[in-house]
Amino acid sequence: MLADSLQFLFVIFYFLPTCSGITIGAVRVVVREGGEALFPVSINMSAERLLFDWKKVAPGGELLQEVFMYDNGVHYNNGRSGGQSPQFKGRVSHFPAELRHGNASIVIRNTTAADRGNYTCYFPRLQTPQTFYFELDVDLVFNDRSGVLSAATPKPSVTVLTATSDRALLRCEVPGASLNTRAEWQSGDGNRLEAEEERVPEEDHDHISLSVNVTRTDLYLCVVSQEDIKHRVSAQTFVHVCEKQKMECKECYSTAAMLIVGIVLVVLGAVLLAAVQALLVRGKRIKILHNNGSALREEEEIHTGNGFSNGTNGHVRVPLEEPLNSVQC
Repeated sequence: MLADSLQFLFVIFYFLPTCSGITIGAVRVVVREGGEALFPVSINMSAERLLFDWKKVAPGGELLQEVFMYDNGVHYNNGRSGGQSPQFKGRVSHFPAELRHGNASIVIRNTTAADRGNYTCYFPRLQTPQTFYFELDVDLVFNDRSGVLSAATPKPSVTVLTATSDRALLRCEVPGASLNTRAEWQSGDGNRLEAEEERVPEEDHDHISLSVNVTRTDLYLCVVSQEDIKHRVSAQTFVHVCEKQKMECKECYSTAAMLIVGIVLVVLGAVLLAAVQALLVRGKRIKILHNNGSALREEEEIHTGNGFSNGTNGHVRVPLEEPLNSVQC
């Protein structure tokens, strides 16, 4: 807004010394597409009771479209009917509070490529009628211009040619392409994908076929653009790849590998234990006792005064029963 105000003040300063002439030299106004175009006009008297008429004209001055008309307080935004071009209806406004200072400027909102061209502001009721001239240039941004510009490439179509559990083959068809038309596949996050392009020349345009293989679930877009006219249009498709199955396979492989490792470790442990046991037996460091069904029992030693007896005054030592296949150190 500050930049617009500075531009407005600068142009007013430029115009004031020249307002006594019949025509005022053309001023170039540049605005970004979708923005507001300010056409600054100021005269050295109040404009509240005057008539001023804004028109879009051909380069030779012929009337093309009625943009805005103010006549002693009546204008298109407060009840004046007929005359205004539908292209500008509801998009043009002026500065009512500034009329008494001679400010007859207007603003065109939501500018488009169709607004480009030459404009005039005409004061027919001044003692010396005056006309102000403007040239509007709209800097375009990429947008869908289908139906607006005849050179715009039509919207593409996308199909899924083949699909398996882990991948899909997508194709984008672009009819009516020009030499400047570019097509590409993009993932949902806007990354460009490597694709195979086939361009077939036809009568007055080209036909583009673009194929790509995808291996993950995502939204995929076929984007068509033309740099020279800032035209961009796209079509999209959602592809679901069975990533769960792939994960389950990976888990199966991982489980099998762990099982094999476990078996190998058990076998190695058993072999190592047998080897250690054999070494200890050979070195007479341990004795293996085998039980064939009867309890092992050490010989009872009954100590009496002069010999062995079963007397109650004797001392008997009886070991506990040993487990089967036990190792006694």
